[in-house]
This record gives sequence, C-alpha cells and structure tokens, in this order.
Amino acid sequence: MRILVVEDEKKLAGFIRKGLEEHGFAVTVSRNGDEADTLLRAEPFDLIVLDIMLPGRDGLSILKNLRERKNTVPVILVTARSEANERVEGLNLGADDYIAKPFFMDELLARVQAVLRRTSGDQLSVLRAGDLMVNLITREVTRGKEKIALPPREFGLLEYLMRSPGRVFTRSQILEHVWGYSFDPGTNLVDVCVQRLRASIDARGRESFIEPVRGVGYRFRKVEGV
Repeated sequence: MRILVVEDEKKLAGFIRKGLEEHGFAVTVSRNGDEADTLLRAEPFDLIVLDIMLPGRDGLSILKNLRERKNTVPVILVTARSEANERVEGLNLGADDYIAKPFFMDELLARVQAVLRRTSGDQLSVLRAGDLMVNLITREVTRGKEKIALPPREFGLLEYLMRSPGRVFTRSQILEHVWGYSFDPGTNLVDVCVQRLRASIDARGRESFIEPVRGVGYRFRKVEGV
C-alpha cells in the first residue's frame, strides 16, 4: 500500500519511512505542505501520515482541502503532545486518527493498520487473480488453500504488479517503486526477486501469473478474478 508521509523534521521523516518500509509499505516523503498538496492532487495514496506544523501549507489546511474535494483517503495526524485543540480540530475536519510526538514506531504501525482495517472494504484491501489472493491489511497470501509466506520485498513486488494486471513495468520502474532506488543498469536485483516470487506462488507446477516481457520488464497476466 502507498503511504504519503508529510513531515518536515528530516530525522523523524526518515525514522517513519524506514519503519513503514520494513513492514512492506511503499512510502513517499514530503517535507513541505505545498509540495504535499500538489502530490495529493496528482497521485493516489492509500493513507497519509500528516504533521500539522509544516513549512508552506499547514497540515490542517491540507486535510480541509482534501475533504472539500471529496477525497476520503485515511489521514493520521501527527501533533505536538500539548496541542489538544489541534487534535480536536483535525478530527472535526475529517482526520481518522492522530498520534502525539514523541511516539514509538510500534504505536504508529498499530494505528496505521487499525485505520486501514476500518476504512478499507474488501475490494480495496484484497487483490485476487484466479486462485491467488493477497490481503493487503493482514499481508496474507494464499493460492488455493495454501498459505504462502513472502518476505516484505517480494510481497511489495507482487502487490505492485498485481494492482495493474496487463500493464508492462520496466525494471527501472519496479526498482524505484519497490526498493526506492534509482535504476542501475548493472543490477539484476529485480530479476532475482521475480524468480524468488514466482518460485513461491507458482510452486507445484501451477501456471505463472508473472510474465517476462523481453527487453522491457515484467507484467502480471490478466486473468479472471483480477
């Protein structure tokens, strides 16, 4: 799932990003309110972690504009512990939860998962293709009746491809989205991860969902149930 973290404190933003990425989330960080507002008008996100005090447009203004545009993306506000009035105002504007600084990463993760459970219906939280099912909230993968345990990177790769069946993604696109790296033409990181993923979900001679596109990259095959 894609999460936008809007936080101007560089160290805290890095701390949040690392913690979320370790649990398989794709994270974009913005450290300026105006930039964040532009991103939210151009790209879809599954959840926003939004600091209130920001350079440029403040967090409450961003939240208000989101709700006025009928954008229902879940928002967790980050507030100073002493600012109870801001928390109340944020909840009244349509925030789904808040967390006060300082906080532990485990608490933020628990709040993220709780908000996603509350706000995501089955259509949003579960991806299906034939007998393959991926639950984005519980991070469970099943094929038929078999449960498949995937490491975070392989889970992120599967989700990324599965969200756009039939679309061809270049290795550069995959590397940037799943790993957050700029493309290095000398690396085979994507190919190795795809091989491991296919070995996991296509075990016992099952038909493969992930297809290589010669000279370009990979795609998730369109099948009934996607």
